[in-house]
Amino acid sequence: MEPKATRLRRGEGPRGEQEDRPSGEGEPPSGGSTEKDRGLDLVQWTRHMEVVKTQLLEHAQGQLTELLDRAMWEAVRSYPPQGGPLPSTPPDSLSKGREPSPGKRKIFIIRKSLLDELMEVQHFRTIYHMFIAGLCVFIISTLAIDLIDEGRLMLEFDLLIFSFGQLPLALMTWVPMFLSTLLVPYQVLRLGARPRAGGAWVLRAGLGCVLLVAHTVGLCALPVLVALKYQLPPASRCILVFEQVRLLMKSYSFLREALPGTLCARVGEGMQAPSFSSYLYFLFCPTLIYRKTYPRTPNVRWNYVAKNFAQALGCVLYACFILSRLCVPVFANMSREPFSTRALVLSIMHATLPGIFMLLLIFFAFLHCWLNAFAEMLRFGDRMFYRDWWNSTSFSNYYRTWNVVVHDWLYSYVYQDGLWLLGGRARGAAMLAVFLVSAVVHEYIFCFVLGFFYPVMLILFLVIGGLMNFMMHDRHTGPAWNVLMWTMLFLGQGIQVSLYCQEWYARRHCPLPQTTFWGLVTPRSWSCHT
Repeated sequence: MEPKATRLRRGEGPRGEQEDRPSGEGEPPSGGSTEKDRGLDLVQWTRHMEVVKTQLLEHAQGQLTELLDRAMWEAVRSYPPQGGPLPSTPPDSLSKGREPSPGKRKIFIIRKSLLDELMEVQHFRTIYHMFIAGLCVFIISTLAIDLIDEGRLMLEFDLLIFSFGQLPLALMTWVPMFLSTLLVPYQVLRLGARPRAGGAWVLRAGLGCVLLVAHTVGLCALPVLVALKYQLPPASRCILVFEQVRLLMKSYSFLREALPGTLCARVGEGMQAPSFSSYLYFLFCPTLIYRKTYPRTPNVRWNYVAKNFAQALGCVLYACFILSRLCVPVFANMSREPFSTRALVLSIMHATLPGIFMLLLIFFAFLHCWLNAFAEMLRFGDRMFYRDWWNSTSFSNYYRTWNVVVHDWLYSYVYQDGLWLLGGRARGAAMLAVFLVSAVVHEYIFCFVLGFFYPVMLILFLVIGGLMNFMMHDRHTGPAWNVLMWTMLFLGQGIQVSLYCQEWYARRHCPLPQTTFWGLVTPRSWSCHT
């Protein structure tokens, strides 16, 4: 007996009428209606198959991702260990237990940065050349204006010299910060690694806690005291605050990764602490997640190191030209003019272009050039410091891919540990904790560098960014969402540059007659208008 589909292809009806029936017998009254019905059925069938294809691809992608994760885990396990055994539990993305899954730990592998891979494409190198041409245009315009106004060629770097003023003092302040981070956390770990028999271990634990508290207080207070006492300029302050935050995060990661194994040792037995060389290497390598060993490249390409440092220096010069040509002339005297909503809106729109340029320069100079230079000098193999954040169609993806180094730390020690403390529930609360910690640290950095409190970053990051993170989720994948994300970035950068520049000049044009707490925390740009 033939299948029904075969009979239909041969022209048989549902009741078995043959293909060679007499002409006109059993035919519908209108042939056009039949063709229309068949066309509608074909469209519906095509849509159904598209849905099935999408579901199959999503299922296959999930299975392939899990398979590749397991394969990579097995490859890492089979790598010859140098500093101790690796965890033996395979990754399990479906684990719902209280303990964080080992498969969700950061796994380091040898890979290049994304921009290095893209630079191998001629079309992308052309975009890079366009940015270099823009820097050349800024330099030519500066020389031309000086030639017309002054009658001679002069290329001044007043903004650069002012920003990096008292740099030796900042570097001298960094030395005790680094020595404290180098000695105290490692010594605390050594105290915990000794046998726990007797009451001496309690004394050692108390001594370790005192050392950690002293280290944390000193690392937090010393840069602030130096910056306030000697009135360090912005770039020198930036060096101090970045190193302060980096050393605190590295100290926490080292103790968080190494202490549990030490404290879980059986009573009366000691556990060998990580080698001092591995800790010293961790303090300089471009990651905030501690491991005893990292994948290493076979050699150092010193020309690559020099190229990245030169590009980072070029980005600093580029940023100075942008500020001096596009921001200073607009905002220097804005606080002396009467306030108007029109002037505020126009200043924000004017600041969008220099703001987005500053964002791109900070990304390229620090996350690509600076980190790759140190990774190359230390033969650090995993160069994934960022992902393709420019293709993001949601703010949640943008936050994950913009700065992978910081995201890994927040995910490992705030989000995952928060979930563990909450018993694997309340993922929203853990995500909110990540936003809160990140927003507070970002606002602290801005406050430290600029020397005043103006919570623009805190509001944009925590309130606006938090709402956008939940509203623009990963299910939105169309190009319109990428356009919307870039539009929000342009506006956000314009708001930051405009408001911070206005506040900077307002505090110089309208100094307080006497220093009060409310005078320090109240924006001066709101009242400094003549």
